[in-house]
Amino acid sequence: MDITLARTFLEVSTSGSFVLAAQRMHLTQTAVSARIRTLEEQLGRRLFVRNKAGARLTAAGERFVRHATTLVQVWEQARQHVALPPGRDEGVSLGAELSLWHPLMADWLIWMHRECPEVALRAEVDSPLSLLDRVHGGSLDLAVLYNPPQRVDLVSELLVEEKLVMVTSEANGLMHPEQYIYVDWGPSFAANHQAAFPALSSPPVSISLGPLALTYLLTVGGSGYFRIGITQPFLENGTLRRVANAPEFSWSVYTVYRMRREEHLIERVRHGLRTVAGVYSPPSLEARPGTRPSAEKERRAHGRRTNG
Repeated sequence: MDITLARTFLEVSTSGSFVLAAQRMHLTQTAVSARIRTLEEQLGRRLFVRNKAGARLTAAGERFVRHATTLVQVWEQARQHVALPPGRDEGVSLGAELSLWHPLMADWLIWMHRECPEVALRAEVDSPLSLLDRVHGGSLDLAVLYNPPQRVDLVSELLVEEKLVMVTSEANGLMHPEQYIYVDWGPSFAANHQAAFPALSSPPVSISLGPLALTYLLTVGGSGYFRIGITQPFLENGTLRRVANAPEFSWSVYTVYRMRREEHLIERVRHGLRTVAGVYSPPSLEARPGTRPSAEKERRAHGRRTNG
């Protein structure tokens, strides 16, 4: 069976719409309909019921979801294994959100180079939704992203537990609405932010990327919510200040992957992610009772004590 038929079927079943599936696959709706019709002819069963609301799986379609997922995943694994470069025994692909690549994911690449030189690496940047779809579909082995929604057949493992805190450039530590910068940290943050600050529903500046928003804040001034780990150096040197009594919001990083045969390789990758994540854990975690610092932190602390 043509793998593109299985991919198209999964796209329609996930989106619940031939129109949306066509948009996401950069195809015409006619092409998507033709692929599904061909697949139904090959299987001898109708897979979707189309109506005004979109497309709903039939009983046969629901049974075929698991098989279509397996087909796509096996094909991707075979394709990647055959394409391994000389001298590499295995290959792994990992994607992450843009704001997570520096320094966390960059240091993971360096760790893999040192600890797993026999593994071929493919690293990509993509949107959260696309990353989840690609892990589920098999074109990526793992993804690292913020607060991912639960997906069937995918494991979401906590990597770094972090907080979003409101900081300001004002010397008095106050937030002025006319200088507020809204950073889009996703639907969960938006709902909590709206409940806590209804008066800030129409901010003068709204930015979807945290690092860009922080650069803007440090340059022109203002207030906004940012990750505690990234703002800590600026809080320590007095460039920024915490806004008193402003609520904190959870914003954690997860590793998302699917279970597969090459579990030993996935475990090595996860170990590497946990190792480098331990170095960049936010200060609030370092002070938590019972939390053991990473080996790298212990080496750094030893160096500071030795150097006086």
